[in-house]
Amino acid sequence: MFIVSLSYIKPIEEVELHLAEHIEYLKKQYEKKAFIASGRKVPRTGGVILSNVESKKELESILGEDPFHKNEIAKYEITEFIPTMTLPEFSSLIQN
Repeated sequence: MFIVSLSYIKPIEEVELHLAEHIEYLKKQYEKKAFIASGRKVPRTGGVILSNVESKKELESILGEDPFHKNEIAKYEITEFIPTMTLPEFSSLIQN
């Protein structure tokens, strides 16, 4: 599993210009089951994505399609981790 931390590198006004396209991108990744959760940071300096793809290489390819990446709106930090505990209702989302 991966945690993706996005940090905006452009002013929020420029983020807003690409937000609708970014949301459509996120929806497509949810349909493919590549992402399992996402949202804004507080304060609004970026966002966080939880991904359950099989490899970091696959995730990097997926993130390369993000309009925020293509338009140099955000930088990405990827942290891989192995969940050892979850709520029972989330266990089906975890790839082992």
